[in-house]
Amino acid sequence: MTRQVLCVAATTAALPAALLAADQTFDVCHVCGLAQAAAALREQHFPVGLLVLDDWTGPLTELDHFLRRHSRPRWIAVFLPQALEQTAFRQLIHDHCVDFHTWPLDAGRLSHTLGHALGLAALSELGHLPEACQSMRLTGTSTAITLLRQQILKVAGADAPVLIWGESGTGKELVARAIHEHSGRRDGPFVPINCGAIPASLVQSELFGYEKGAFTGAGPGKCGLIESASGGSIFLDEIGDLPLELQANLLRFLQEKTIYRVGGTRSVPVDARVIAASHVKLGDAVERGLFREDLFYRLNVLTLQVPALRERRDDVVPLAQEVFHSYATERARRVRGFSNGALRALRAHDWPGNVRELLNRVRRAAVMADGALIQPHDLELEGIDNSAATEDLDTARASAERLALQGRIDAGHSITSVARELGVSRMTLYRLMAKHGIQRPSRRSED
Repeated sequence: MTRQVLCVAATTAALPAALLAADQTFDVCHVCGLAQAAAALREQHFPVGLLVLDDWTGPLTELDHFLRRHSRPRWIAVFLPQALEQTAFRQLIHDHCVDFHTWPLDAGRLSHTLGHALGLAALSELGHLPEACQSMRLTGTSTAITLLRQQILKVAGADAPVLIWGESGTGKELVARAIHEHSGRRDGPFVPINCGAIPASLVQSELFGYEKGAFTGAGPGKCGLIESASGGSIFLDEIGDLPLELQANLLRFLQEKTIYRVGGTRSVPVDARVIAASHVKLGDAVERGLFREDLFYRLNVLTLQVPALRERRDDVVPLAQEVFHSYATERARRVRGFSNGALRALRAHDWPGNVRELLNRVRRAAVMADGALIQPHDLELEGIDNSAATEDLDTARASAERLALQGRIDAGHSITSVARELGVSRMTLYRLMAKHGIQRPSRRSED
């Protein structure tokens, strides 16, 4: 488990030295000010943040905004006792921090607090992904999404066209971006185009560009979207909506890697990989005469299917948490998370609108909720029978607990170190091991 702690202070305080003296296992990264802290959090993930507020002179609204934007780490605050006299300051600590300390600093107690926070963070990150998958922004650890990530890595290594199929709202553009970002074209442009959103009269000129004077009102020549993707990838979303007459031009580009601008007489070479997507099965569209058969076979070289959200129910809660944190600046200050009832309702819902529906429901609930925790009625899911989901959630919790313990025991960690990492006593740890049938390590490893 990572022991990294981000320490944010106004000056180079002596606090990191005190931490290292208290527990040599903490890896403390010290930064000065919120701007450096934000930069550090963009570069890497820190499970725990230590906020030293002794010298804080800025407005509390600035600090509140920072903590709302960076709510994923578990924050622990250190400040002077008199700061608690301010109502706004107490509210800020209550809203954003898992614990706090006042000066004079008790290094032993602080070390225990950090260990507890790191243990909680470890329990919430059991589904940690390999580094190659973390940048895909495809949240979840279900079998379906894990298989999709593996397929993306395979497809990214080739340069052939890719055809992505999935229901509306499943995240087909995220998949296309992941393919591009893991390919040899990652340094080139990624140009997304929604074929159904461009007026039919403009599709030709928007995709292929035009020469000066090509039509009434045409100004200087313009590079088309396909040409602008040269050296990178072009994503043709909802390609099934492309008019039949334009499909022939796209087929020529796929065959010859050249285009003709509207009103032009010379071919323009374009080196761009085509990634296409559709919520309708193009094979069926071919049978109905709505899509060219030859274009379909040109595109249908490497295919990916994005699973519907109902097919990856284990990912619903992590996705909801991701949305909740991503839109932290929008939510009401009092809202801190989801109630158990809300989590059960999320898992029980069928999600006909897929991830897009989930995003909308969670964003709305985070703004409109009246209490500290989002309830099923805030998500407009209060009528769902979630008895089965309750059992699944309890099973998931027990599994997470068992994995957290077994992983550390198998790694050879001592009982003392495991208890410290998870923030529990040795007796509690023995009780949890007995509960999950985990054998004690050899006597030599118990201390």
